[in-house]
Amino acid sequence: MAIPAELPDREAMEFDVVIVGAGPAGLAAAIRLKQVDPDITVVVVEKGSEVGAHILSGAVIDPIALDKLVPEWRQEDDTPMKTPVTEDQFLFLGPAGSVRLPNFLMPPLMSNHGNYVVSLGNVCRWLAAKAEALGVEIYPGFAAAEVLFDENGAVAGVATGDMGVGRDGEPGPNFQRGMELRGKYTLIGEGARGSLAKQLIASFGLAEGREPQKYGLGIKELWQVDPKLHKPGLVQHSFGWPLDFSTGGGSFLYHLEDNQVVVGFVVHLNYKNPNLSPFEEFQRFKTHPSIAPVFAGAKRLSYGARAITEGGLQSVPKLVFPGGALIGCSAGFVNLPRIKGSHNAMLSGMEAAENVAAALAAGRSGDELLGYEANWRAGPIGKDLKKVRNVKPLWSKFGTLGGILAGGIDMWANTFGFTLFGTLKHGKPDFATTKPAKDCKKIVYPKPDGVLTFDRLSSVFLSNTNHEEDQPIHLKVLDPALQKTSEHDVYGGPSARYCPAGVYEWVEEASGPRFVINAQNCVHCKTCDIKDPNQNINWTTPEGAGGPNYPNM
Repeated sequence: MAIPAELPDREAMEFDVVIVGAGPAGLAAAIRLKQVDPDITVVVVEKGSEVGAHILSGAVIDPIALDKLVPEWRQEDDTPMKTPVTEDQFLFLGPAGSVRLPNFLMPPLMSNHGNYVVSLGNVCRWLAAKAEALGVEIYPGFAAAEVLFDENGAVAGVATGDMGVGRDGEPGPNFQRGMELRGKYTLIGEGARGSLAKQLIASFGLAEGREPQKYGLGIKELWQVDPKLHKPGLVQHSFGWPLDFSTGGGSFLYHLEDNQVVVGFVVHLNYKNPNLSPFEEFQRFKTHPSIAPVFAGAKRLSYGARAITEGGLQSVPKLVFPGGALIGCSAGFVNLPRIKGSHNAMLSGMEAAENVAAALAAGRSGDELLGYEANWRAGPIGKDLKKVRNVKPLWSKFGTLGGILAGGIDMWANTFGFTLFGTLKHGKPDFATTKPAKDCKKIVYPKPDGVLTFDRLSSVFLSNTNHEEDQPIHLKVLDPALQKTSEHDVYGGPSARYCPAGVYEWVEEASGPRFVINAQNCVHCKTCDIKDPNQNINWTTPEGAGGPNYPNM
């Protein structure tokens, strides 16, 4: 939007450090900065309506980072880490039954002994309180929409989006300019496929020499179950049905406190068939005879979805640029076979913070934090990712059964410090794996029963998603004609199926198919930005405080 020249300039605020994203990485960085030097001024800007509103994860958390950041957390009464893992189960699902894999066959790094089943949103709310107690300023409800640069081209902070802009792009009666949050260093912790991180990676060539980032779509529901069926601390992972052996993915059931169970499903976004719907596959999964009994008489409480980085070690871009760094899932630190990333996210935030604090103490600003770039590979993050670096490419190459077997062997070998495969490449980015619709079989999904399986719109309702309707659509189609001639005509309109929130639909009219974007449904999962076969959809930040409002997710 072009702002008329007569409008006032944006208000600017100066800080030592600006952090984008109040997730585990951003909050850990903020806390660590204040622990090193209480006089460092730190601001965290968060696009969710509150801290935790946009946080979605399984989650079974490895406390390695918390033990370093808040070593006294186990003695605190208000800790959100209340449910230690009591039992690990690994299942292979067939259409009518399941086989439990013996735990002794699993590589040691797959064990969840000592980990905790948590709501990551509540962990972030708890961390935010600690950060604020140390003097960190946190601004929820403000979307960082623009990177600011200084006269030398270094990153100098971010600007939040303007508020009160109408659908036509013109300032409305409640129009307010965004704020400029300027800092000597800026840390980007937006999560997977963040819009600013995407811009910075392109602008500074941070992905040069790296493998393309790979992604999965994670879909999750929170249920209140019959106390008789509740097993606090039970962690169950499964793979197989309903996905075929050429489509990567898996599922999980985690038993929290208070008779709550989270059920989730991850589909790797390098799937080939454009007729596949990750949302519908998730609904089918819940009907499996080894899964459905858990939800007898249960009540669904919440729903959400988000993209997950899966590329691992090979896909981590260069993390530093003049004036800042990428942290957390913006960097891509998820350990795929463990389905864990929050511990590495926090460790990366802490590592970046220590390097920023040292730079500030030396009187520096606006340069590259080369110590952070070097240290993460040699530290616990690099060691964690190195052991599993071949799991994703092996899964992609050999399919579910062959890939998991080969990946398991490689993880066992890495336990003893060697590998049979070296470091494998990923190959194509996820959008390039989609085949034309004519080359793929159609998939007919059963109708939801409203008890165990549901439709998208009733699910989005449970996510408490809300956007101001009279605002510009934040999902930008770069070439509308290409969307019709390719996305619809060649690929069969997969946007209507890969989106887990019913944002996209093709409406057949007398004049031909029309592409409809229901932007108000968007849960900010970023799948469209990743999976559109032409990279013709660009996800941008909507007005601040828009999107889901996840409780206890």
